[in-house]
Amino acid sequence: MSVGVVGAGRVGPALAAALRLAGHRPVAASGVSDASRRRAAELLPGVPLVDPAEVLARSELVLLTVPDDALPDLVSGLAQTGAVRPGQLVVHTSGRFGTSVLEPALRAGALPLALHPVMTFTGTPVDVQRLAGCAFGVTAPEELRLAAEALVIEMGGEPEWVTEEARPLYHAALAIGANHLVTLVNQSMDLLRATGVQAPDRMLGPLLGAALDNALRSGDAALTGPVARGDAGTVAAHVDELRRRAPETVAAYLAMARATADRALAHGLLKPEPAEALLDVLAAADTPRGTRPDDQPSDGHRDSDSGDSDGDGGDGGDGEADA
Repeated sequence: MSVGVVGAGRVGPALAAALRLAGHRPVAASGVSDASRRRAAELLPGVPLVDPAEVLARSELVLLTVPDDALPDLVSGLAQTGAVRPGQLVVHTSGRFGTSVLEPALRAGALPLALHPVMTFTGTPVDVQRLAGCAFGVTAPEELRLAAEALVIEMGGEPEWVTEEARPLYHAALAIGANHLVTLVNQSMDLLRATGVQAPDRMLGPLLGAALDNALRSGDAALTGPVARGDAGTVAAHVDELRRRAPETVAAYLAMARATADRALAHGLLKPEPAEALLDVLAAADTPRGTRPDDQPSDGHRDSDSGDSDGDGGDGGDGEADA
């Protein structure tokens, strides 16, 4: 089939390049930024950059690879201008949406597919190699199931069927696992740099690799560390030091500590007595300094150093996370 790409971001050119390896013919792409043009030139050499309507005019299979929030208006606009043809395969790669977002194209006679690659993309040729064995979240009408499976397999992927109503939860799960992981890893590396560690990536690599492997193999049984053990004193020391040295990380630390404690309790790793002390520490960490009982001496005057660790603590940390 002739293949077109609307939105030459990191995903579209890689998928079109994978389809080219399977014998399909990328014939057109759209992209206006310098980065998009570079990606298209590298991954789809010889493929012309044209406007979206022209991409559809040249293609039997169209990949709509634009940001989630832009997808509904793009589909509606293409359908209203008559760019969509009967029998044309229209595929989007959004994790959030199923095929309902393609309803305007369906009314114009198109064949709608939602094929979301469960992969983080770099916009370089390495992405094509990474598609080998990559899972795709697939939503499609039942009569197009075989076509959807075939396209995913041709790109080297593994189709995983996701119902229309489950797409938002499916996408949230992936965001928690992948997007938030990047934030946590980089916070950890920043803190290690602050201690003077010269190569935090090399220090964390074996530890995080083992933790990920253990988690995938053993689930919650892989939980380790002071929260899972109920070491309330250690957690309190962590919170105090983070307030002093990196207050922007406190909210994330507390949120993950609570989530870890809940899972450790539910799976019998954390016993009730140490859990109570641990949860007291986490609750106290959420109370602004100056309002805690131990911050108010009996004579009604604050201790002389009671504000030393206030700074951007409790409420300030939460504000960072909310933003």
